[in-house]
Amino acid sequence: MKDYYYFLGIPQNASAEDIKKAYRKLSLKYHPDKNENDDYFSDRFKEVKEAYETLTDPQRKRIYDQNLGSQQRNVKSILPPKIKNFSASKIRAQKDEEITIYWNTYDADLVKIVPFGLEKPNGERTIRIKEFDSHGKFQILLHATNTVLHKTIVQGITITELAENESGSEEKESLNNPSASFQKPQKKETKSKRLVSILIFLALIAIIIWMKFS
Repeated sequence: MKDYYYFLGIPQNASAEDIKKAYRKLSLKYHPDKNENDDYFSDRFKEVKEAYETLTDPQRKRIYDQNLGSQQRNVKSILPPKIKNFSASKIRAQKDEEITIYWNTYDADLVKIVPFGLEKPNGERTIRIKEFDSHGKFQILLHATNTVLHKTIVQGITITELAENESGSEEKESLNNPSASFQKPQKKETKSKRLVSILIFLALIAIIIWMKFS
């Protein structure tokens, strides 16, 4: 069962005015027109709208609150939430480059990834970072909550902006100088051959001296 209060980021005892304020704020944030018709933001917008329509209708809200309370008492774990894994396919990326994030939680009935929104307890999602901060960083936070215990744990990932000239520099250098990667092994091999030759020469001199004086 969906937790509409969590969708709107409000407590279950929130007033009608608090519900309206939360809806206005989130509907602007997730509106598809402001997010280039991204399916992810479109889904979040639908969830927020669904939550608002349910919680502002007295009859629907009463029935919903009863069902939600019953589910919370019967289903939720009484163990503290845990985050087993929270990772990303890359930690350095350019703007608008695809990044896949992965997460796995235990005993968390509400999971939120900031700044994107609510998610399932376990899963993966491909994202695109539109803007980095002034330091070239973008932080992603995983909130895992057990609402029975009122306990939340948080884990973060920081993505660093990769400049366009950095992304292809190594590849270009390799293409422009294809023999570069073999130079060091060749030098080592040449030094080894020289050392062997010197040792053989010294051994021959020693043998000649020995034969001469024996």
